[in-house]
Amino acid sequence: MPTDVTQRQRLLEYLEFHAPARARELEGVGVSAATISRSVLSGEILRLGRGLYGLPDSTPDTHETLIEVAKRAPKAVICLTSALAFHGITDQLPRRVWIAIGARDWEPKITYPKIRTVRFREPYFSGGVEEHQVGGTTLRMYTIPKALADAFRNQRLVDRSVAIEALKAAIEQRKATPSAIAEAAQTYGAWNQMRPYLEAVTSNG
Repeated sequence: MPTDVTQRQRLLEYLEFHAPARARELEGVGVSAATISRSVLSGEILRLGRGLYGLPDSTPDTHETLIEVAKRAPKAVICLTSALAFHGITDQLPRRVWIAIGARDWEPKITYPKIRTVRFREPYFSGGVEEHQVGGTTLRMYTIPKALADAFRNQRLVDRSVAIEALKAAIEQRKATPSAIAEAAQTYGAWNQMRPYLEAVTSNG
């Protein structure tokens, strides 16, 4: 049927640039639930989770879970180990996506992907936020200096060894200057915890 063929083309074209996508997004661009189901059965697309779809031959997006969380909780900010991993300064792959919300914000109810929510009061929540366009979605993410400050400030949530290695990686890879890192640590209450490690890394350099 021409209509079905047209919907299938629209489905594949949308997923080419916006995967992973939820059923409601696909229906919003004119793809019926029946077309989605048939495309899954034929193997043209994959069902990644409840109501979540992608292409089988696409290169796996390491930020796929971040994209999905950003779609479900657009006001949240990706933080702590998830932010360090996004910036490429830790080898840790968190099992859950770490997100920060404001002290009075409603906590997002997301079953997939798994999330870990922390509440940051001001200025810790709003400060040091940047936006990245990934897979057609805006990711709100803490900058490297802010993410490092948060990691050192929250030793209960981020192991100190992970924070130290991320600090070293950020400086060695020239992804952030020592002065910017120090300024963020002072601004966001992590200077006492970070200072000896920052001084050690810079003196060895």
